[in-house]
Amino acid sequence: MKKFMKRIIKKLSILFAVGYTTVDELKKHGATVGENCYLYTNKIDLPHAHLIQIGNHVTISDARLLAHDASTKRALGYTRVGRIVIGDNVFIGAGALVLPNVAIGNDVVIGAGAVVASDIPSNSVAVGSPAKVICTYESFIEKNIELMKSGKVYDTHYSQKSSEDIRKMQDDLMDGGIGFDI
Repeated sequence: MKKFMKRIIKKLSILFAVGYTTVDELKKHGATVGENCYLYTNKIDLPHAHLIQIGNHVTISDARLLAHDASTKRALGYTRVGRIVIGDNVFIGAGALVLPNVAIGNDVVIGAGAVVASDIPSNSVAVGSPAKVICTYESFIEKNIELMKSGKVYDTHYSQKSSEDIRKMQDDLMDGGIGFDI
């Protein structure tokens, strides 16, 4: 009986994609995931993970990837499905949603809360709902390099910060402005 219940719970958690998704879980469910990928508190469509391809050097931060759209299920008896292809060197911000049949190119930043309903070309920064390209990745990085030159840069990883480091960061950024942390 115990084994049977464990199997049911496992199947239900896969069916409803309960919990956060790890790289190992994605691969186990058929997704292709490149090297040096980080998934932070994400909800990714495990039942359709075989339709998801993630390149190298990708960070997905508290986002959702949906390779299916069940809006047609009641009327048609079928759910629409489509691939999600994410290129190399991509960052997907917190609260973003990537919908089925979308390709995100290489060297891309998807802003927090963006809804990606159509392809995003390489060398882009896209934000909003629906996600729209606002600048090139290259210009985004150049702008932030300039900000680093005049801003505050903190060289201690957050997990290694002392209370003094934390206080200094709080004081430095109290009146606004931007800083850069490892």
